[in-house]
Amino acid sequence: MVYKMRFVQNYDKKDEAAFLALEKRFIELEEKSADLKRGRRYVSVMGREAVNTMIWEAEYDSMEEAVNALKIIQENPEHDALLEKQICFMRDSYVELYQQIG
Repeated sequence: MVYKMRFVQNYDKKDEAAFLALEKRFIELEEKSADLKRGRRYVSVMGREAVNTMIWEAEYDSMEEAVNALKIIQENPEHDALLEKQICFMRDSYVELYQQIG
C-alpha cells in the first residue's frame, strides 16, 4: 500500500528568497545522501494554502518506510543544521501522512 508524506511549511513572505535558497540546499543534501528520500517541492500559487506555503512530498511503499524516513531525517546532522537556519523564517510547519486508496 502506498503512503504519501507531506511537510507543509508556511514562511514569512518577506523572507521568501532566503527560505527558498535554504530549500535548494536541502535538495542538494537529498541528491548526495543515499539515506534521504528525494521529495518533490511545491510553492502554493492558488488554493487553500497561502502563497507563502512550501510543500515537500514523497511516496513510500509502507507506513513503516515512511516512519523510518522520519527517523533518518531526525538523525541526520546536516539536515538538522539546515533546519536550524531555515526555522527562523517559518510561521508554521506540520507533517501529513496519506494512505492511497484503490
